[in-house]
This record gives sequence, C-alpha cells and structure tokens, in this order.
Amino acid sequence: MKLSIVMPVYNEAATIREIVARVMALTVDKELVVVDDGSSDGTRQLLESLTLPGLAVVCLERNQGKGSAIRAALPHVTGDVVAIQDADLEYDPENLPELMRPIAEGRARVVYGTRFHSANSIPYTRFKIAARLLSLFTNMLFPGAGVTDEATCYKLVRTDLLRSLDLQCRRFEFCPEVTAKVLRRGERILEIPIRYRPRTVDEGKKIRWRDGIEAFWTLFKYRFW
Repeated sequence: MKLSIVMPVYNEAATIREIVARVMALTVDKELVVVDDGSSDGTRQLLESLTLPGLAVVCLERNQGKGSAIRAALPHVTGDVVAIQDADLEYDPENLPELMRPIAEGRARVVYGTRFHSANSIPYTRFKIAARLLSLFTNMLFPGAGVTDEATCYKLVRTDLLRSLDLQCRRFEFCPEVTAKVLRRGERILEIPIRYRPRTVDEGKKIRWRDGIEAFWTLFKYRFW
C-alpha cells in the first residue's frame, strides 16, 4: 500500500528541512504533500527550493489554519492511506511504517499513535491535561471507543474513508472532527504507542486554550449532528 503523508506547515523554517528529510528517508512506498499555510518566515522559500521525487508542495496565499491546509492537500493525495505529520519534530516519522501496518494487513481502517504510555515521559502541562480530558470526553460520548489520545497528530486513515467524511475543519478542530465522524460510523480506532518529544510555546507550539474549547464543542457537535 502507498502511504500519503500530509504535512501542514506554518512558520517552521527552523525545522522544515530536517522533517522533510526524515520523512523522505522512510523505506516505504510513500509520497509527501506539504501545504505551506501562508508562512511569513521563509518556510515557503525553503520548500520551493526542494526538488525531491515524491514531494509535492502546495502553497496557500494566507494563513487559514491546520484543518484548511489538510483539506487543501487531499486533492493531491494518491496513496491508499493518509497520515498527518506535523513539521515541528515533536513526532518521529520512523513510527509511521508501524502505524500503517494494521491498515495494510486489513486489521483496521483507522490507526492513532498514542503518546500516553510508560516509555514517554510527558510533563503535566496544560496541554497534557487538555489532551487527557479530550480523550475522556470522547469515551463518554462514544462508549466503548477506548481512546487514550484523541488529540494526537498521528492519525492514519484509509484515503477513501477520510475523503468520505466531508471535512469542514479550518483550524485544530481537524482532530476531533475526524475522531467523532469515524466513531459515529462505527469504525474502530486502533491505537499504537509512539515516540514523542513535546515542545513549549516558547519553542513555537501554536495551539491555544481556545482551540481546546473548540475541540470539545466539535466532538459534541458531530456526535449528535
């Protein structure tokens, strides 16, 4: 199966070359679709200087948000499975082949990489607390879901399934929208532990408290509507 890695990017000039190199080094049948979401720090120019087989760059003229960038990437995807990859080095692309394996073997159509396991030492920041609460809320809305990391970036979904979800997201509500819609359809979310290195706001983390509120609302909205 071919893996399509979608990478939304906004002002990540410090890390973009490294993360693209790490993704392209994966020894799987793959393509990388990078969407520059109106960067103003030179990220776009760095991307446009890269000419690599299997790399496609889509540029948005203004910043619209992570969800909009992912939606802009989907028409360019040609693989059987879509994986979301952030550009900030928090997530290790070497985990992707393992996450894809259950889909390739027909054991799942949706796989999440969970950050919350004994091998990762993640400090109790407001981001971790919010992620834990989002998972708890998900399991309350969808009894039996058994999700431990709803907010993880590493979401792998069969391409045909993802396209059928009629995504409406613009910002970080991409994650709860996908979660709610696949669970409402009766899909099982299989979770696999991943490596994770959190970064701080000072290092460039962009998610804010209002995004957490929007995530809770999105889960609730798509559970009942």
